[in-house]
Amino acid sequence: MSNSNRSKDPEAKMSGWCFPVNLDRSMRSGHSFKKSSSGSFKEKSPLVVCFGEMLIDFVPTVGGVSISESPAFKKAPGGAPANVAVGISRLGGSSAFIGKVGEDEFGFLLADILKQNNVDSSGMRFDPNARTALAFVTLRADGEREFMFFRNPSADMLLRESELDTNLVKKASIFHFGSISLIEEPCKSTHLAAMNIAKKSGSLLSYDPNLRLPLWPSPEIARKTIMSIWKLADIIKISEDEIRFLTGGDDPNDDNVVLKKLYHSNLKLLVVTEGSEGCRYYTKEFKGRVTGVKVKPVDTTGAGDAFVGGILHSLAANLNLYKDEQKLREALLFANACGAVTVTERGAIPALPTREAVLQILPKSTD
Repeated sequence: MSNSNRSKDPEAKMSGWCFPVNLDRSMRSGHSFKKSSSGSFKEKSPLVVCFGEMLIDFVPTVGGVSISESPAFKKAPGGAPANVAVGISRLGGSSAFIGKVGEDEFGFLLADILKQNNVDSSGMRFDPNARTALAFVTLRADGEREFMFFRNPSADMLLRESELDTNLVKKASIFHFGSISLIEEPCKSTHLAAMNIAKKSGSLLSYDPNLRLPLWPSPEIARKTIMSIWKLADIIKISEDEIRFLTGGDDPNDDNVVLKKLYHSNLKLLVVTEGSEGCRYYTKEFKGRVTGVKVKPVDTTGAGDAFVGGILHSLAANLNLYKDEQKLREALLFANACGAVTVTERGAIPALPTREAVLQILPKSTD
């Protein structure tokens, strides 16, 4: 593992999350259905399958210092798709993770963490010839992050299509993924094959690009590859900085930019996170904004993943949620509360909240 990369996290400026309206108790349970080839619908369990990378984050034990200045580091499990899977499970939902780690102590540790958090890890694979990925994450005084990655190559990049648990993919009500697994073969082909299986099985496809530019060969390749699967997704979550990058510098606050360049006819829900200012949502029928609430950030690592876990947890229980604006806003309330709790603690997976913790931070509602 000789190479490393540094990057600014495009979502790391979050200092608060958005809270719209009252939380509907109806979003606490539900079922989903898939359409069979005969045209009839059969019930599916509300399982969210997350595909991609899982790694070890090394976080400085003190904030406001560079990696070289840090006196010590604390290891923490990470990787956006794995974070989302754990986030859903912590909230009481059903989730699974598909990915590859090294057949090493860190890989075994990550597998144990998934099991401890009740995430189905049957789709996880171990590579005897490659190490588990590592990322050193600096915590600046304002809570923002910078990364140094070690992948040369790491095991997550080497998942082959023959190793894919296709039966697990077919069980998903929602199949969630990012873009890091599209950077290198053979993982890229495995990713695309899994998406195809999920789509044919009636799953909703959820996409969080989670841009980490230094991991890509060039900005042009990153932009082209990220957009190559854009129109296949049913649900997309994106940050303001990612909008700027994907549109070539356009104003991320301009609804016309989002609707003309990023929204597509097959998309059911597009969510734009705005950090402390809140978030915006777009569907075929309506669009809107939910305002933010200030929290004191300690570490924004995993905040976006907690948000995604929160919204997917609600959508898995009610796949038609995006059609009802009131219920959608309630789900965004819940998702943003997940993010708010997460930024008040260090680390990604260690900071992901339980349902009880989220409900405590939600504003009081009247029945």
